[in-house]
Amino acid sequence: MNTRLESIISAAKSSWAAEQASGRIRITVTRDTSSLARGADETIARLNAAVESKKLVADVGITGSWGFCWMEPCVTVRSAAGTHTILYGNVTPDRVDEFIDVIASGKDMPELALGVVEGNPTAEIPLLSDHPFMKGQVRRVMANIGRIDPENIDHYLANDGYAGFGKALEMDAEAIVKEMLDSGLGGRAGAGFPTGRKWDFLRTATASPRYLVCNADEGDPGAWVNRVVLEGDPHLVIEGMLIASLACHADEGYIYIRYEYPLAFARMQKAVEQARAKGLLGKNILGSGKDFDLVVFLGAGAYVCGDETGLMNSIDSYRGMPRIKPPFPAQAGLWNKPTNVNNVESYANAPMIMRNGAHWWSSVSDAKEKGTKMFTFSGSINWAGCIEVPFGASIGHVIDQWCGGMREGRTFKGFQPGGPLSGVCAANPNLTLTLDPYRELGLFLGGGGIVFFDQYTCTIDMCAFFLGFCEDESCGRCTTCHGGTQRAVEIMRRIQAGGGREVDFETLQKLVGTMIWSNCFHGQFAMTTIKTAVKAFADEWREHIIEKRCRAGVCRDLESGIVTRPRVEELALAGN
Repeated sequence: MNTRLESIISAAKSSWAAEQASGRIRITVTRDTSSLARGADETIARLNAAVESKKLVADVGITGSWGFCWMEPCVTVRSAAGTHTILYGNVTPDRVDEFIDVIASGKDMPELALGVVEGNPTAEIPLLSDHPFMKGQVRRVMANIGRIDPENIDHYLANDGYAGFGKALEMDAEAIVKEMLDSGLGGRAGAGFPTGRKWDFLRTATASPRYLVCNADEGDPGAWVNRVVLEGDPHLVIEGMLIASLACHADEGYIYIRYEYPLAFARMQKAVEQARAKGLLGKNILGSGKDFDLVVFLGAGAYVCGDETGLMNSIDSYRGMPRIKPPFPAQAGLWNKPTNVNNVESYANAPMIMRNGAHWWSSVSDAKEKGTKMFTFSGSINWAGCIEVPFGASIGHVIDQWCGGMREGRTFKGFQPGGPLSGVCAANPNLTLTLDPYRELGLFLGGGGIVFFDQYTCTIDMCAFFLGFCEDESCGRCTTCHGGTQRAVEIMRRIQAGGGREVDFETLQKLVGTMIWSNCFHGQFAMTTIKTAVKAFADEWREHIIEKRCRAGVCRDLESGIVTRPRVEELALAGN
């Protein structure tokens, strides 16, 4: 390994060891977007005040999300001896005084405990690995998240951070690409295209300079996979891009973060500054002769910038609208120079592949898709959270194991994977978390966000919402998309208002066939929710159009239907 990198890692490990052996209680609070929404900053402030007032020998720190989003704010407490660590959930500001009283007395608080992270379990608090939500998970991308301070580069370095980059420095570009191809890592945004192949396209490009782009413009409803990584372990993404820079002979990189992720943006900026200060970015990195630097770029909230060419237009200071391909980014990307674009999770897997080898990385999955994948689950379920698992689990298993089942009184009607451009599936517990089954149904798994819905959801109303979103977010470049989404929204609103006509079935199908000729994926897939919903929920559509009836009672201008919706106060109690 590079001697300067060895020295940096050694110093970080010494600092980490001293911190762990400090003889002080270590209280760590999840500070991410989900926990902030439930008062994490106030929890932190009250913890600091309580520690000071009780003169407790303790430090209060922060970390990223463990994935227990429905239990935020989560707090870990590590004993002064460093032999026992417990993760607690729902440590809201109003529980802090009681919580600190218990901790100060040297006891545990089983009613808030999720599990023992380090040390032996007790009769009242089992191991965290035995918690139903944690069983079956294989945390690789998420290995550090919840355990380290994402704003402290030494924490990352002390836990094998940048070791994969150190190995890559000793390899030539072709060998790095081969290792990536051997791993079978596919793009984690939904297409599954081999990451190593994309890197090879840029490696063999003839023009220069060459650029890398990290697409962190995660805008699908119900998806926050990328946010968890950016907020919880930003240096993992930087290291992945450094490895890619060696493989592709890239000169500069951009991390494009959506406007609605201010904390992720701030953390990535800080991480880049820290890496630069350590000599891991900039000119002559670690004396290797390699130059590579990163820019953290804040988008302006345009959904179409999730398309790689729309994103590049935005960085290029043009209007955020997708380009017509070809040429492809590997030939003409940023400033018409060769460019590679990968998803956050794609880059984040590279350090582990380089650190542990392609075989180790791919061996965890028996499915065609190799490695692990992060997913976020939300909707009509008991546990909204983020997990990392090997590909292949069935939807039925997902709901039972990692979603805590459907909410009381709710039945599984269907789910929506991959955002508004994907589609909807009827309840099918046997569908697996792999790519092919969704392609066969005319949709795609997407970047990892899955929203489950129940019998109180009207699929026509849901489709109208997604189509309205697609209409609003159309860049307006091609009439096919801009005009097509307008016509579709008009039809959907008329159906909901009781003006449905039998010919609407044919008209919507014509729009499906027409809009596939749009210039980019936004228009080409805008009608996917309609196309899939009409097949999966045909009876419901006929009720709306022919019988003027909404079985879910959502479309107020239609006769209420088969199911009885809960009263408003019941929905509030259920957490809706």
